[in-house]
Amino acid sequence: MVSIFFYLFAFILIFSSVFVITAKNPVHSVFFLILSFFNATGLFVLMGAEFLAMLLLIVYVGAVAVLFLFVIMMLNIDFKSLRTGIMKNARLGLIIGVVLLAEIIFSIMGMHYGKDKILGTNLSVVSNEIENTRLLGNVLYTDYIYLFQTAGLILLVAMVGAIVLTHRKRDNVRKQDATKQVLRNKSETLNINDIEIGKGA
Repeated sequence: MVSIFFYLFAFILIFSSVFVITAKNPVHSVFFLILSFFNATGLFVLMGAEFLAMLLLIVYVGAVAVLFLFVIMMLNIDFKSLRTGIMKNARLGLIIGVVLLAEIIFSIMGMHYGKDKILGTNLSVVSNEIENTRLLGNVLYTDYIYLFQTAGLILLVAMVGAIVLTHRKRDNVRKQDATKQVLRNKSETLNINDIEIGKGA
């Protein structure tokens, strides 16, 4: 059953990956990208890497791919004009694709024929009694706690910097002053009028 699910997920993953780059409608490309992420998640689960599967599902499918989808649907982009210059860079893209494919093939060949020379093959086998997520958490929050917190601070500074750079001071915006609202008295907020009957305000 594991082999059947592996080939099923792998076939759908390759099928959807091809349609990500060949679909004419960019919205369809994003949908195929989400489908490929789901099948890659299934492959990670079959390999026992449930943390990577959860990360791929939550971060990429739940955030990145949905963000792509909303940006493409909300922005009125003329994709025909963007495709006019695609043939100019087709040769460069083909060269880069061939290089990446060759690197993947050499990596797979090295895993099979040079196991004693590959980094990581001499690592001790961890018992299956502890989940990968718990093992990763133990390593992150013990040995690499300072680096992990530093990465979080860098992301926080980047987020604050992006807000500061995009923030613009505008004079025509009505703002709320909580201090002024709390310190006001009844005479400044209420106006009691004695209205005669039949005349109205």
